[in-house]
Amino acid sequence: MAAANNTFHVPGWAHGVTWYQIMPERFRNGDPNNTPRAADQKYAWPHDHTSPLELHPWGADWYRLQPWEKQNGRDIWHNIHRRRYGGDLLGIIDQLDYLQDLGIGALYLNPVFEAPSHHKYDATGYHHVDPAFGPDPEGDRRIIAAETPHDTSTWNWTSADELLLQLIEEVHRRKMYIILDGVFNHVGLASWVYQDLLKNQKESAFRDWMAVESWAVDEGTAASTRLTGLQEELHRRYGKDSPFRNGFGVRSWEGFLELPEWRQDRRGLVEGPRQYIFDITRRWMDPYGTGDTFSGVDGWRLDVAFCVKHPFWKTWRKHVRSINPEAYLVAEVIDSIPKTQPYVKGDEFDAVMNYNFQFACNEFFLWEDGGINATEFAGKLEELLTEFPAPVPHVMQNLLGSHDTDRLASRVVNRRFGGGMKWWEYYQRSRADNVDFQTRKPDSDERVIQRLMVMLQFTFPGAPMVYYGDEAGMWGANDPCCRKPMIWPDIEYEDEAVLPDGNPRPKPDTVKFDEELHRFYRTLIRLRKDRPALRHGNYATLHTDDAKGLLVFRRELEDDRVLVAINNGLRAVSWTIDVQSSHPQVLFGVQVDEGSILRRAGEGKGTEITLPPMSGAIIGEG
Repeated sequence: MAAANNTFHVPGWAHGVTWYQIMPERFRNGDPNNTPRAADQKYAWPHDHTSPLELHPWGADWYRLQPWEKQNGRDIWHNIHRRRYGGDLLGIIDQLDYLQDLGIGALYLNPVFEAPSHHKYDATGYHHVDPAFGPDPEGDRRIIAAETPHDTSTWNWTSADELLLQLIEEVHRRKMYIILDGVFNHVGLASWVYQDLLKNQKESAFRDWMAVESWAVDEGTAASTRLTGLQEELHRRYGKDSPFRNGFGVRSWEGFLELPEWRQDRRGLVEGPRQYIFDITRRWMDPYGTGDTFSGVDGWRLDVAFCVKHPFWKTWRKHVRSINPEAYLVAEVIDSIPKTQPYVKGDEFDAVMNYNFQFACNEFFLWEDGGINATEFAGKLEELLTEFPAPVPHVMQNLLGSHDTDRLASRVVNRRFGGGMKWWEYYQRSRADNVDFQTRKPDSDERVIQRLMVMLQFTFPGAPMVYYGDEAGMWGANDPCCRKPMIWPDIEYEDEAVLPDGNPRPKPDTVKFDEELHRFYRTLIRLRKDRPALRHGNYATLHTDDAKGLLVFRRELEDDRVLVAINNGLRAVSWTIDVQSSHPQVLFGVQVDEGSILRRAGEGKGTEITLPPMSGAIIGEG
């Protein structure tokens, strides 16, 4: 693996670590007494906080409407966004043993801060954990209501806050790490800043905090036409609690009304939100003000980092590293390599979520039209290693799925759809309301493709990330269907017998924890931890065969050498290679008979390796 000229410090613990991404509301319900209420959803899409709502059965058929959902007379998509399954922080704490046994080294949590939606990207504020994630929601809300949000001297610790701190310490006791999702470009309509602006307009103490595009005018004037159709509908629906006023407009992220943006100048975020973010950064990284990083988070994943100007990130990185010099910062920048490079020069982020890795894998393993051959795939992998400063590739979050994509298993099922850089276009095509997108369970052949992709993910340089439940066999279309509740072995699940349009499936799909797939992930993750070459070693492409879909590469660190071979074709393939060991051993395989794929070709002639169709092997050389 060639190294770039310039180097900078990245956290040593993040070098090759295995990540696990968790959406807290959908991971595990640990506390049955903190069930979210319909009223808690006020100002969140789909703006229905008055219809009946009950805790959704964890094992219910995903597309089947519950009795209380049918009462509102709305379709499945309206109701899916209203559902609350009760996942919380105690649920994560309860399953840390599961994650440790799987071999996970670091956790990335989707937003945990106070917000009305299930996903929490529409924050009310950043200085408190959402009360529904803790043991005493009503008590927490009273504490929050008594504070002055922008005055740190009035901040207290809620029961949910303290539970997050307990989670952090429990993670650290297991020699694992944890980062939080920092959504610093925008907040939600329930935000105390937005609500004060809405009420007080130009007289608000926060008039310079948000990207206000126009101020309100008196009711009944011509400016009332400045409410858009959706704003006008919501204005009527909320009545006196409307989040809109005639003529009042705040720039929102990508036009989503629920996500009003902070104001920026040439330095990035302006002084008000900048200071608030600096304050909450210290709060969660050094909660007791002692400089002891054991009690604080180990870094941040930054949502839509490309929407905040570079000067802010440069200043904020210095602030973060002054608190914890080993903190890890990873940016969400879903774009081409040249567009991601400015974020990882050593003065902003350590890495980006490596969607370019996912795109390359999609093109090689999945695309039926316009895909790439083995040589082209090897070239794209090499580019991911050579186009960034030397330490960056080893801490990149190499992912195959996330809360913003269709599930890996479903992408394999729908491989004729491709998946790639045209983000919004693919999002529309990979949603379950597209009747051509298959929402069924993967079959055994499709699981083989998933295994091959995961084997590549865990043998390639970087920090592989598992999206919760992929190891348990979960499948699902793009948002919101990639956010089903986690499949657990101790929970009974209904068959998926209903299609997204409400009609019965031709054949119901059994939903259960996939023990075999879980063992596959667990064994592969542990092998990666046990072989230094797979976590830290150099990378070199050894052989490709475009006609047969063959890729062979080596990982090497001092005396530890590992050969990885993947046959992505429909025919068996044999080749001879100089294996650097007199006794090479198959350490792990996909669809291979470990005792028969290696054969000495003769004295001085190397080793002949034979792979059957759609198979792969990890071979220890020393």
